[in-house]
Amino acid sequence: MDQKKNILITGASGMLGRAFSTALKGLGYTVFNLQRNVREEPFYYLENTGFIFLDPSIPLHAVINLAGKNISEERWSTKTKRLIVDSRVQTTSLVCRALAKLPVPPKILLSASAIGYYGTNEEKTFDESSPAGNDFLSILAQSWERATMPAQEAGIRTTFLRFGLVLSPTGGVLKNLILPFRAATVGVIGSGKQTMSWISLSDAVQIMLALLRENGVSGPINLVSGHIVTNREFAHCLKKSINRLKLPRIPSAIVRLMFGEMADAALLPSSSVSSLRIKELGIELQHPELQNCLTDILKQ
Repeated sequence: MDQKKNILITGASGMLGRAFSTALKGLGYTVFNLQRNVREEPFYYLENTGFIFLDPSIPLHAVINLAGKNISEERWSTKTKRLIVDSRVQTTSLVCRALAKLPVPPKILLSASAIGYYGTNEEKTFDESSPAGNDFLSILAQSWERATMPAQEAGIRTTFLRFGLVLSPTGGVLKNLILPFRAATVGVIGSGKQTMSWISLSDAVQIMLALLRENGVSGPINLVSGHIVTNREFAHCLKKSINRLKLPRIPSAIVRLMFGEMADAALLPSSSVSSLRIKELGIELQHPELQNCLTDILKQ
């Protein structure tokens, strides 16, 4: 079996996992999913016991670790926050320990993280050289990345995919901002002055494919377009892209009432992030500007 063609994906059922799996198969890779609680598959994870089985007879070229509970699907209770952490940190740690024990470890690990690593700031723009923040999402991202240490110690080249808002009509934040049947779009949230760092799904996939091909690329990479916009600008571009009404502004107090702690952690603060690594790799993004991106991906 050709090791260079075998890819294992965790979190394959998510928006990113599905898109990346499709792209890999189109390029001739053999893609395996880490199945949950199903023993019949060659790669599986029994959640109740924390047992991971990786078939040693199938040598892997790379592992793409995208597992993690959606942080925005419900209010952050203590239980929900624990699930958000465990679905990322514990799963990543278990996967990386299992990879390190393989007789032939994979060459590459691309492990998801997030630009929440840097915390929030109204004035600064962060890049891969910036220090970590100290809020919940920052501490989560730091723990998530540290959980890959067993793989790194086994000599597996590890890259941290620090995702910004990934834009696709099939899921993620964008799907939540457009009403059913495209009747209208969500308007300005809070003051509308908070900044947003984003990337299209197709560009995220393109970058990940490049990281599989590039030798020696390890450490963090910010998956962002570089076109940082305010929430007000985002709402305007979204409205224009589907030519529908925009709902009235949602005051900060209402946002906090609706979303609780998540409001001040992810919806109301600024997140201005650029990427030095994308430039170093010489990758030309398909969607460098927000309006063109939204118009393109929402035109169908």
